[in-house]
Amino acid sequence: MNPLSPYLNVDPKYLIQDTDEFILPTGASKTRGRFELAFFTIGGCCITGAAFGALNGLRLGLKETQSMAWSKPRNVQILNMVTRQGALWANTLGSVALLYSAFGVIIEKSRGAEDDLNTVAAGTMTGMLYKSTGGLRGIARGGITGLMLTSLYALYNNWEHMKGSLQRQSL
Repeated sequence: MNPLSPYLNVDPKYLIQDTDEFILPTGASKTRGRFELAFFTIGGCCITGAAFGALNGLRLGLKETQSMAWSKPRNVQILNMVTRQGALWANTLGSVALLYSAFGVIIEKSRGAEDDLNTVAAGTMTGMLYKSTGGLRGIARGGITGLMLTSLYALYNNWEHMKGSLQRQSL
């Protein structure tokens, strides 16, 4: 007979957990899919954009009010620049992340596979759509930028796998 815990008034053998603490449907993988990661991606980009924009706004505000003495109007102008730039960058990066995530989910569902091709295609399409107001040149520039950025990300993501493959080939 096991003694009861004096603090919990419960048999301690019931508190030992030897399995995972989250519930998954039978046969499901333990990794998040692209749709679940979309929320993290969009939120992270908004917060990153707001932080970067606030720092950029502080830099611009200090630069533009350099000739003014420290006073309430100068502080207000600096704060206005910080909030304006923070919101601008948060909206920009959030919009790009939303487009990228939406394209990624659509491509994954239509292809039925999750791989780096989806990432590169989603990045290319995001760049093309985001810069589509600039005409054909804007679409081409946006697509090439998205292609390059997501290709670099895919290479970075698979660097260890590629390095292992190269080492095996050289042996």
